[in-house]
Amino acid sequence: MKFRPCIDLHSGKVKQIVGETLDANPNRVVENFVSEHDSAYYASMFKRDKLTGGHVIMLGGGNEEAALSALREYPAGLQIGGGITADNAAQYLEAGASQVIVTSYIFRDGELNWDNLNRIVSEVGKDKLVIDLSCKQKDASWYVVTNQWRTFSTFQVNEANLRELESYCSEFLVHAVDVEGKRTGILESLVKQLADWVTIPTTYAGGARSLEDLELFRRLTDGKLDITIGSALDIFGGNLSYDKVVAYCSRG
Repeated sequence: MKFRPCIDLHSGKVKQIVGETLDANPNRVVENFVSEHDSAYYASMFKRDKLTGGHVIMLGGGNEEAALSALREYPAGLQIGGGITADNAAQYLEAGASQVIVTSYIFRDGELNWDNLNRIVSEVGKDKLVIDLSCKQKDASWYVVTNQWRTFSTFQVNEANLRELESYCSEFLVHAVDVEGKRTGILESLVKQLADWVTIPTTYAGGARSLEDLELFRRLTDGKLDITIGSALDIFGGNLSYDKVVAYCSRG
């Protein structure tokens, strides 16, 4: 079980946002935290603490320079996502990203677009690709959601579908949309199922707020999944000690 750090960028600044509120109207965005530090500051921190496999996410336009700054500060130490396509993926890898993360590029019009998936795999290779499966529950099943997490796709997150996708990527990043950014605790049913289903490295994001949550997460997943924590951390305005999280997860 690894702690995967994150740097979320919105309008060129490091922020923590309630993901479901991110839409075309900037006045509706719920910001948990806006940092006085730039992206390189956090990248340097993560490099110092030897944290690998974290991610930089560009939430909309105007974030490219901040993203590149983080990659330059910690080359080969951070993944990057947000607007990644087969046309621009290689340039981010050349700029220092360890891997690229795709979501909307491969989930189009409510469907998994196999042509786009095959195209980006052909461009960067499966070892450099992370698939983001942001999902919500409907009718007791989990479905990938798109369009700023407001639209259900037809792609169900289940063992068979994950097994098929595993042949196209090296990792999954799974956002539990219902709790992401809300500091209300992890979605226990989802993390238990993911731990049973996946056979490649998988990072869960959503709701973690305490060391007790980390202990519960480790127990439910038997340490098979990694976790990312955002707005709950003290480095992002929360109450949970970043240093304690790093120490706890370094236990393996």
